[in-house]
Amino acid sequence: QVHLVESGGGLVQPGGSLRLSCAASGSISSINIMAWYRQTPGKQREQVARYISGGTTNYVDSVKGRFTITRDNAKNTVYLQMSSLKLEDTAVYYCYARLLLVGSSSWGDYWGQGTQVTVSS
Repeated sequence: QVHLVESGGGLVQPGGSLRLSCAASGSISSINIMAWYRQTPGKQREQVARYISGGTTNYVDSVKGRFTITRDNAKNTVYLQMSSLKLEDTAVYYCYARLLLVGSSSWGDYWGQGTQVTVSS
């Protein structure tokens, strides 16, 4: 089985910083994509940042220049460094991975359970 476990969420003041972590575990053959999504009540889940194997990264416009996604390939871990946080960044943040399991011939999509980030003064 595959597990994606997020950590690092919490309460932070506007302008502050947080770093989220997501570790993937299981009988993983390879990981193509790791990404961070966020969701607030009544809104569609939004992709915040994406890291593609090879080093390509993408960000939603609203976080460009403030958030940085990195990956430790040896540990199957992805990070989201969030700086200059705004009230609008408040959401549940979810880790996502597109990966191939050992013994499988097709990619699968996996999600973490989410971690709450609250930006409040």
